Amino acid sequence: MFLYPRATVARDLDAVTRVRWEAEIAPRELGVETDARDRIWTAAQRLYASGLHPALALCVRRHGGVLLDRAIGHVRGNGPDDPPDAPRVPLTPDSPFCTLSASKAVTAMLIHLLDQRNLIRLDDPVCEYIPEFAANGKQWITIRHVLTHRSGIPNLPPEVMHLGSLDDPDAAIRILCATRPSGRAGRQLAYHAITGGFVLGEVVRRVTGRTVRGLLDEEVRRPLGFRWLRYGVDPADTRQVVTNYVTGPPPLPPLSTVLRRALGVSYREVVEISNDPRFLAGIVPSANVVATANEMSRFFQLLLDGGVLDGVRVFDERTVRRATVEQSYLEIDFTLGFPFRYGMGFMLGAEWFSPYGPYTRHAYGHIGYTNILCWADPERRVAVALLTSGKPLVYPELYYLWELLWEIGVGCPVVG
Repeated sequence: MFLYPRATVARDLDAVTRVRWEAEIAPRELGVETDARDRIWTAAQRLYASGLHPALALCVRRHGGVLLDRAIGHVRGNGPDDPPDAPRVPLTPDSPFCTLSASKAVTAMLIHLLDQRNLIRLDDPVCEYIPEFAANGKQWITIRHVLTHRSGIPNLPPEVMHLGSLDDPDAAIRILCATRPSGRAGRQLAYHAITGGFVLGEVVRRVTGRTVRGLLDEEVRRPLGFRWLRYGVDPADTRQVVTNYVTGPPPLPPLSTVLRRALGVSYREVVEISNDPRFLAGIVPSANVVATANEMSRFFQLLLDGGVLDGVRVFDERTVRRATVEQSYLEIDFTLGFPFRYGMGFMLGAEWFSPYGPYTRHAYGHIGYTNILCWADPERRVAVALLTSGKPLVYPELYYLWELLWEIGVGCPVVG
């Protein structure tokens, strides 16, 4: 056993597991063998048993029906930093997580919704909506550049993530407007961990007069009956959000350097900020959508079904198709250091080097810091959300995550 921070794992995993039995449909009705469904959950249990994730929730939809909706672990009280006598709050499928960077997919679709309604154009310069953004040579940056991580402003000035700034909705945009780009717009692919979300959120505010939180509430959350799925939560609800924990081996250079440059703070500080009530009650378009695994799976089911869910149309089919079509063709991302395929706001799958398991070239979704994955795979007709509270980066037990993705892909075979 490797010695680094991890949760205590119960001998009886069933004792810390909660299943939404009333929602799950018999596997064969969804074109899945019962043994395959069980192998998926066994792989999820093995990932939890590594101790790297004090809380793990998984929801898998297939053909629109719920194949799995389960949670294992604790909301808080069983993390490596918790005292032995800390009260352990059981995790349930109704427990909300902060989805961190998976929030980008939600924010992107709000931007696409504005384009669908002819309120913006994706190839318009950002400064047409935020005139002061043109400062220091940023007048050529378009909304498309921001959505595809090619705007030239991937790195976050440290002062943006000062928690006090979250109380001032104009603070982040003032800082980003004064920022000088690192290169010419459109030239280089470099993941925008936080910066792009603030820019897109401000475009929403300038165009509609509403915050992204208000737009999401009115256009998606309320019409579709989500309990959570919102940017942040009410201050009274912050204790309901699953606590994140530093687990696994500490990141070393150059990875730690890359993270600090992209996020503006250290690896440990990211986790501490994500648990702070000011962050959880604020609006951070790239990083603080709060939702359950069921809700994130349901959001991706909305996209998988061409923008309509339960008889309610939110997006045109053309809008979803445009958002998820390939824009970057497996080239090196100069922030992450790995080759990625991107749509406009989505990380795309691939044959092998894919966030969603092998042979998932047509999948689209987003990862969240660090082992949060939400995606839809049109070939398999699945919409999946895996939410975890441990924040390891590179660790030997990463194999168990790969195994879980493999079992989902094998257990839910390509349709037709």
